[in-house]
Amino acid sequence: MKIKKSVTSESLLSDPDDFSFVLGGPLYQFFRRAHLSNDVLELLLRRIIFFSLFTWLPLLILSAIDGHLLDGSSTVPFLLDIDVHVRFLLVIPLLIAAELVVHRRLRHIVKVFRERNLIPESGMKKFDDAISSTFRLRDSMVAEVVLIILVYVVGVLIIWRQYTALKTATWYSATSIEGSKLPLAGIWYGYVSLPIFQFLLIRWYYRLFIWIRFLWKVSRIKLNLVPMHPDRRGGIDFLTTSAYAFVTLVIAHGAMLSGLIANRIFYTGASLVDFKLEIALAVVILLILILGPLLVFSPRLAETKRLGKSEFGTLAQRYVREFDTKWLRGGAPSGEQFIGTSDIQSLADIGNSHEVTANMRFILVTKESILWLVFWMLAPIAPLALTLMPLGELLKHLAGIIL
Repeated sequence: MKIKKSVTSESLLSDPDDFSFVLGGPLYQFFRRAHLSNDVLELLLRRIIFFSLFTWLPLLILSAIDGHLLDGSSTVPFLLDIDVHVRFLLVIPLLIAAELVVHRRLRHIVKVFRERNLIPESGMKKFDDAISSTFRLRDSMVAEVVLIILVYVVGVLIIWRQYTALKTATWYSATSIEGSKLPLAGIWYGYVSLPIFQFLLIRWYYRLFIWIRFLWKVSRIKLNLVPMHPDRRGGIDFLTTSAYAFVTLVIAHGAMLSGLIANRIFYTGASLVDFKLEIALAVVILLILILGPLLVFSPRLAETKRLGKSEFGTLAQRYVREFDTKWLRGGAPSGEQFIGTSDIQSLADIGNSHEVTANMRFILVTKESILWLVFWMLAPIAPLALTLMPLGELLKHLAGIIL
């Protein structure tokens, strides 16, 4: 897709596919030129096969050449390294699939803002600027070059070598990773496969930053929120569903953490309970990254609720006073029948509208979205509970809690 030099929200009404904070960047352009993607990130299976073969298959071949495929002198041979298979055969496909899911779920955001007339004329320039700046960040070559530098300087040399690599003899290292000589498989793993994995991961964090920034800039606009809107969120309740677009990304993080913990359990004698703090921290961080940005609209929603209650309260006071004067104080015109009058229905409508305004919510985060994200984050980790007790005992324990 040719990137437009100037994009406005008006143009996106006729072509909503144009709004996407994942549909761009140098890697995306590479996908298109290599026929691994079309303009809207389809051909998903091609990209998954390409990355899995490029990162995992050479490790299989080289570890066999090094003599560390299944046995040999390694405490952790290649075929028994749970973490590496999870990363390259499960997490990478999930990270790639998440692009298509997010694009399809969030591409109509701008269109909905425009169709519901949420953006006033005075704020249209700010809205268009928010869209344009989102595309500039998304398409930035400098940003992706910086990400690559961070991967090698921080991801490989610091995080992998100092924290995530197993401190035992493995197929990618003869002893500990510090000061050891890497075999062929270890060289490909440390300087090709792992950097690709880390780049795809950190690129998602950059995209979340772009999404957060877009929401923040839109929240600075004085939106046309309606306190009596039946969605009880001023007309922007559609934003609450944006959290579900990131479920695939959440599963990827759960799987990545599960693989890391599994290796520690099986090869270093650790227990699942030893990682309860890390699991809780990962869940909290993901909830903050995905749901936290929606809170930027809370001040505007709270202000709308306050003004709505005040203004509608004044209107309701006028109506009920006139109703009281007309029907309870003898002010009704002579001959007008009380039975069948529309005044009673109007009074009920006033009451219902006042209740909607009074119960308007100013937080776009729902309990359902929190539980849904937590569930999918923990789902890949749940099988590791079998390392604590046999399946039969675990089921009995769960049955005792539920029943």
